[in-house]
Amino acid sequence: MDYALDEGPGGGLRLGLIVLSVDTGLEWEARQVFAGRAAHVMHSRIPARDHVTPDDLAHMAPELTRSAALLPPGLGAVGYGCTSGATVIGPAEVAARVGEAHPGTPVTDPLSAVIAALGVLGVDRIGMVTPYLPEVVAPMQAALGAAGIEAVASESFGESDDRIVGRIPEAATLRGMLDVGARPGVEAVFTSCTNLRSMAVIDEAEAALGKPVVTSNQAMFWHMLRLAGAGERARGWGPG
Repeated sequence: MDYALDEGPGGGLRLGLIVLSVDTGLEWEARQVFAGRAAHVMHSRIPARDHVTPDDLAHMAPELTRSAALLPPGLGAVGYGCTSGATVIGPAEVAARVGEAHPGTPVTDPLSAVIAALGVLGVDRIGMVTPYLPEVVAPMQAALGAAGIEAVASESFGESDDRIVGRIPEAATLRGMLDVGARPGVEAVFTSCTNLRSMAVIDEAEAALGKPVVTSNQAMFWHMLRLAGAGERARGWGPG
């Protein structure tokens, strides 16, 4: 039989996600966002420990290249799906290790994406909602501070077990958003962690607060599309 090739699923735009082995939230929210959009999102898993501590997070670094190599070539962008992991390992090292498997492909992570999103919004004073222990929150706030973003308020569920984080309901996260977002000096709310389900309550939180809400997954998906030269496909959601 004769045939002619097309551009493939997603109209030729292919995006790669590196998902933690213990993460149950990232792919769920990716499906919500990309359903019906002209983009084909492919996933690889990276071995990760159940607990979220700086030492546990650092152990992912040597696995990044191997995990990225399981994604097919020809990607518009690759996202490493761990905000705290990117904080501990460092965005530059994440990009370098992923780049060994996909030379020349733009690489992002939630930390880098959130910084970019807050820059577009013109925000430099935020309230944070996280699931983390203090020893994970502190370096993240320091990394944001180095980018000129001050966390003037913060609330956390204080949970180190990522398996439990994935079962925290959106309603609890929404309460945290509304609490932190109402604090004095907060210009926007940042809800951190790819495994903490939050995208379904962004609109409700923004409507109640009258200010932007940025989440790890929302920012990373938006940033991946921008880096892939397809920012127009993010219309209808994302920071800009």
